[in-house]
Amino acid sequence: QVQLVESGGGLVQEGGSLRLSCAASGNIVSVYYMRWYRQPPGKKRELVASITSGGSTNYADPVKGRFIISRDNAKNTMTLQMNGLKPEDTAVYYCAAEIRSAYVTTPVDYWGQGTQVTVSS
Repeated sequence: QVQLVESGGGLVQEGGSLRLSCAASGNIVSVYYMRWYRQPPGKKRELVASITSGGSTNYADPVKGRFIISRDNAKNTMTLQMNGLKPEDTAVYYCAAEIRSAYVTTPVDYWGQGTQVTVSS
């Protein structure tokens, strides 16, 4: 059984910072892409940032220059450092990862349960 668990959400004032973490656990063989998504109230889920196992990163335009995604391959963890937060960053943030476990021969996408980030103006 593979699990992704996020932590680090909360309430912050505009201009502040938060750091989200995501930890993958279970009988993991390899972790490929890791991604952060978010779902603002009343809107569709959107991709925020992604990182490959080699460390290549991509960001959605609204967060470029403010958010930093990173990962620790040895620990199967990922973080999202969020700086200069704006009210429009308010959302439930989800981590996702493409993981090959010992039980399945092909990689499968796993999702965390989500963590709430609220930015007050």
